[in-house]
Amino acid sequence: MWKRHYWEHTIKDDTDFERHFDYIHYTMNPLRIGIIGCGNVLSAYWPQAQQLSLRGEAEVVAACGRPAQRDQVENQLGIRRFVTDYRLLLAGPDVDLVLVLTSTPSHYEISKTGLLAGKHVLSEKPIAMTLEEAAELVELARRGPGVYMPAPFTVLSPTFQAMARRVRRGDIGKICSARGRYGWSGPNWSEWFYRPGGGPLFDLACYNITTLTGWLGSARRVMAMTGVAVPERLVSGRPMRPEVEDNVHLLIDFGESCFAVVTSGFTIQQYRCPALELYGTEGTLQMLGDDWDPDGYELWQNCPGCWQVYKEIDVNWPWTDGLRYLVECIRLGTKPIVTPEHAYHVLEIMIQAQASGRDGQAKPVQSRFTPPELAESDNAEAAHLMHDRTRKELSAH
Repeated sequence: MWKRHYWEHTIKDDTDFERHFDYIHYTMNPLRIGIIGCGNVLSAYWPQAQQLSLRGEAEVVAACGRPAQRDQVENQLGIRRFVTDYRLLLAGPDVDLVLVLTSTPSHYEISKTGLLAGKHVLSEKPIAMTLEEAAELVELARRGPGVYMPAPFTVLSPTFQAMARRVRRGDIGKICSARGRYGWSGPNWSEWFYRPGGGPLFDLACYNITTLTGWLGSARRVMAMTGVAVPERLVSGRPMRPEVEDNVHLLIDFGESCFAVVTSGFTIQQYRCPALELYGTEGTLQMLGDDWDPDGYELWQNCPGCWQVYKEIDVNWPWTDGLRYLVECIRLGTKPIVTPEHAYHVLEIMIQAQASGRDGQAKPVQSRFTPPELAESDNAEAAHLMHDRTRKELSAH
């Protein structure tokens, strides 16, 4: 009773009380993490999990994977409980937060089961395979006690946020045009990347779409050209024919004649151009590196008329930062800026892009979301200014 009395001036309903109770509990005890999916993606998240454990903020207590992964999980990673059925992991009272790191077609069912079990859930992208599934997850997250946060987490990077502040301040004027690019030659270790639910649209382009919508807000329409450019792939030493597009070009309409192009595919060997570019009436912003691994950004403003180059604020920022951030939000009782509504919007853009690729027609995007709210940063950009490239320096080339 004392806990309810203590928080009654801020509590609106039973769900709110549960979240405040979690705040008390998790500031005193490590958050207990269960991992579902012990493949390649786990190796990327594991350093984050280790850091959280060293700081006493969270610990991995259970994992679910294939039988052949038991030795690695128990003996190499030291996770004390291993199961092969994710439902057994989710049914246990010893797990607070679930990491869904499985192949894309399974994200919906596992996330849904976790939310219904009252767990906090972090899911790799995409949120689901259909809008109906995604809408169900969004609603479960709204009314359930668990916090639900789908990847990707590009809006958490310091470079994304520095650029977002400039966009919102009007530093390059009204945004008229934008470009994103992310691709590579394609995976050769699992066939599901080339089956329905896989492909570069869901696996790669979702990063750029998340970043662009994070800067520019909700999209209104989408058009796409999609196709299979490489008709046969060698996967795990065996030839196969892809069943989904491996080459994708999107055109996104943000309204008010603001358009963005996204190029993606398992058809790109190398590239050196900026990951994303924003063109405004008063200047240009260019992200260096990829949006999941930024290397800072470049800014051109008509006045003073020079390129300003800003290095990455946190050179060690990882694309798995969502885990650290979600644990922080749960422990502090704060609402994440990475939302399922944003992930739903990105999924709708991708599904409509697939439909456009089939019939060549522009498709409407009906959903809307609130772009992430960012804390102000007074000196981050100035502190990391590398140099200005003046008109004289540019003309010398």
